[in-house]
Amino acid sequence: MKNWLEKQFRLSEFHTDVKTEILAGLTTFVTMAYILATVPNIMSGAGFDKHVTLTIMILLIIVTTCAMALYTNRPFALAPGLGSVGIIASMITNEGVSAPIAAGVIFWSGVLFIIISFLGLREAVVRVIPVSLKQSVSAGIGLFIALLGAKNCGLIVANDAKNCLSFGDLASPSVIVAAIGFLILMVIKARNVPGGMILAIVLTTIVGIPFGVTHAPEQIFSLPAGIGKQFMNIDFLGALNFAYIPFLIALFVPDFFSTFGTVLGVGAKAGYLDKDGNLPGIDKCFKVDAISTSLGALFGMPSMTTYLESSAGVEAGGKTGLTVIFTSIFFGISLFLAPLALVIPSAATGPVLIFIGINMLSTMKNIDYSDITEYIPAFLCVTFTIFANNIANGICVALPAYLVMKIATGKIKKIEPVMYVLVAVCLLYFYSIV
Repeated sequence: MKNWLEKQFRLSEFHTDVKTEILAGLTTFVTMAYILATVPNIMSGAGFDKHVTLTIMILLIIVTTCAMALYTNRPFALAPGLGSVGIIASMITNEGVSAPIAAGVIFWSGVLFIIISFLGLREAVVRVIPVSLKQSVSAGIGLFIALLGAKNCGLIVANDAKNCLSFGDLASPSVIVAAIGFLILMVIKARNVPGGMILAIVLTTIVGIPFGVTHAPEQIFSLPAGIGKQFMNIDFLGALNFAYIPFLIALFVPDFFSTFGTVLGVGAKAGYLDKDGNLPGIDKCFKVDAISTSLGALFGMPSMTTYLESSAGVEAGGKTGLTVIFTSIFFGISLFLAPLALVIPSAATGPVLIFIGINMLSTMKNIDYSDITEYIPAFLCVTFTIFANNIANGICVALPAYLVMKIATGKIKKIEPVMYVLVAVCLLYFYSIV
């Protein structure tokens, strides 16, 4: 077994070992565990059976993540994108689109992904993205992850009165526990304690008990629900109606940019990028991601995508696909122990996400601040990822700005022809939103 693991995942080449990969895989699982409750709850509001959705989701996570691990040897875990989950739920509840039609729209967006991925167009697009924007994508994702962690624990909330984000209730038990957890994590990281991130999550979970933040589960074991009634509940032809094209665009464009943003961002954190900011073998990652979306659609599951929380495993030392093999194993266990997995509160994982986000800002030091045509688009990419609360939004603002500034400064020869196509896609995306 040891020889097979070495041959398959090249552990020594990446200066890692099985113990490190296990801890990293567990860290990724713990930071992703919130989807066990979030996704089924959102989908149940759209008329889906919560227990069936949970079973399907976990099985798809296992299959697609293992495929990513074995085919690419990268520590990237896949799960339903929360953005696409929200879009599908809105299509069904607000727009009156049937569940089979919605599944069909997901399927065709996945087919579109598959076509451009296997033709190499997706990789070609990434290669024409300027290095400065690739670096800023990683930083933007970092702030996005940090904001996600702060929102999950209640530290940052939407202030309707001021129409902005602001501090939540700083005296609330969840925020207090999160603050204690962040201090614990800082001490552990400063002392360079092995397995520090998962240790911090465990300790913070324990701290949450007297505060009433960590709740004992009503039961420990749960049996998975049958998935037969949701399989192939899909209308392939009906989804091709012209009226559903805006929904297709709304699913496709954010997932397209978010996926390559996440892969590049997490890849940069893991040290995978070359001098041009490219990730070797990124085409393999795109192919798995694309096929996963269409596969999930057959079960009515919103777009399966590479998850930002994979960065938690990388921060914990994960370097290879073995990391997310273990993540998949833990998700497999949660299929029967879901109530126990949900014991971990957001106050325990929030500090970890904030810490990871802070570390990912380091890529901004590679931006050429002597060239206004480089640092302004990079800044826009970072800030609008946060301001508009979406990775794709940040990228879609930055690309047109980059093109305009290069043309304005007479540097049009440095612009690849594909860039014009990308900017057109960005404008189409904004048109679909309007």
